[in-house]
Amino acid sequence: MDTNWYIIANPTSGGGTVQKRWPKIEALLQELGFSYTIRFTERPGHATLLVEEAILRGHRQILGIGGDGTNHEIVNGILKQQAVSSAEIAYALLPVGTGNDWARTYQLPHDPRKRLQQLLQGKAVFQDVGWVEYHWEGRKQERYFANVAGMAYDGYIGQALAVNRSKVQSKVQYLLMVAQYLSKYILREAQIVFNGRTVKDYFYTINIGICRYSGGGMQFVPQAIPDDGQLALTFARRLPKWEVLLQTRRFYNGTLLQHPKVEGYQTQSLTVDHIGEHTTLLEADGEFLGETPVRFAILPKALKVII
Repeated sequence: MDTNWYIIANPTSGGGTVQKRWPKIEALLQELGFSYTIRFTERPGHATLLVEEAILRGHRQILGIGGDGTNHEIVNGILKQQAVSSAEIAYALLPVGTGNDWARTYQLPHDPRKRLQQLLQGKAVFQDVGWVEYHWEGRKQERYFANVAGMAYDGYIGQALAVNRSKVQSKVQYLLMVAQYLSKYILREAQIVFNGRTVKDYFYTINIGICRYSGGGMQFVPQAIPDDGQLALTFARRLPKWEVLLQTRRFYNGTLLQHPKVEGYQTQSLTVDHIGEHTTLLEADGEFLGETPVRFAILPKALKVII
């Protein structure tokens, strides 16, 4: 495979781990014979802009160094640009972050040498990408996601995390935050429309997945398959908060859909809307986006991933 890569690195990923490891990673790139251009992100959303600029300049191989947030931004850059088909862009991630959930799907090694050696083999797969239209501050917006989108309590946590991101540098801190905010969360009534069916209820969580892992290894959409042309939909109806905590093991072991208050489906599109005056919040790939009304759709095999 061509060893010329446009590298986008987030120096703050993993609590500054990328910045600390870059000299070693750069030495490995040179040792293994890579030619590359390196750009470091400077602010939220910067990676998306860097990708669009790189593709316009003729780059067709993008390597991200960072976590799920960096991955989310780069995927959006690949899908938003109009210069070439997104499937023509080879994308790889060297996972250095807190959750690394998207990388977990492909079992991407965290060791830089092992990951870079994989890139030399050039094995590519094509995965689906989710599209979501939502609202924020009275304006309609849209975004792509490569992993899992979450609503209801997931959106609530996503909003809280956006404010307190600097305080969450490990999985343990994330789980403590989830438990802490659970006591404050108030379930809101919402409606989900999919496959000709309408479901109205007070939902604890609504998840829409391309891949199956989120929240540091949790499996809210264990039925998700990255390249089947379907969105995996999971929702949990009203549950006592003590029951949520009691079922924590199911979040990790893939048995969540066995709970009687949890349902899982496959669909190519769906809408979620609030009932009453309180909106339902939305996050995607761990990034807080906005609120209802929301529409989801799928772009089959739109992302070329080097694994």
